[in-house]
Amino acid sequence: MLLSIIIPAYNESATIQQVLDKVVSSLTNNSIDAEIILVDDSSKDDTLKKVADWQLLNPKVKLISIASSPNRGKGFALRKGIETATGDYVLIQDADHEYDPREYPKLLGPVVEGMADVVYGSRFIGGNPHRILFFWHSIGNKFLTSISNIFTNLNLTDMESGYKLFKREIIQSIKLKENRFGFEPEVTAKISRIKEIRIYEVGISYYGRTYAEGKKISWQDGFRAIWCVLKFNLWSK
Repeated sequence: MLLSIIIPAYNESATIQQVLDKVVSSLTNNSIDAEIILVDDSSKDDTLKKVADWQLLNPKVKLISIASSPNRGKGFALRKGIETATGDYVLIQDADHEYDPREYPKLLGPVVEGMADVVYGSRFIGGNPHRILFFWHSIGNKFLTSISNIFTNLNLTDMESGYKLFKREIIQSIKLKENRFGFEPEVTAKISRIKEIRIYEVGISYYGRTYAEGKKISWQDGFRAIWCVLKFNLWSK
């Protein structure tokens, strides 16, 4: 089994090397064979240099670094990574410390056991650590998940989760369009329409960060997500 890990990055020079270290540590400790596909979305800092420096120190790691220009957004970076992936499964990993690579076995469990085609990590189930931050963000996430569930007839608890795992042939068969954070409601709407697809959810930890620490999603993205729920469930079938 080969796992393709896609890391979209934009101005993550402060964290990218540590995240890569964590990813490789988890892969090694859990005997997971993987390729890492990092897509830099035209960062204005030295993210790409940090990645190149890290790769020189870790020549045995299969790391594919893609420089995308101009800046288009997380969704576009993910599409580039998905197109490049060759693994049996595709996992999305953010370039910050909000999600813990040590939990890869949790996400892989249902697919390795032959039960799932898609696995979502949920920040709202299980007894995992969860940093206390923004009340309205949590309300917004649950609201978006609820209206998405109304249209998809799924019972997800965390549609907006940054940890998602797909069988490669499934995610590569979907024509994705959203360039920014609309990726989450779009991909959820489109996988929900695949006949006989098996979707699972597992509890994960969440080490959220503040805007001062580099968080990028904004209230405008929340309104865009609502639009995407309606667009991809009602008007773009």
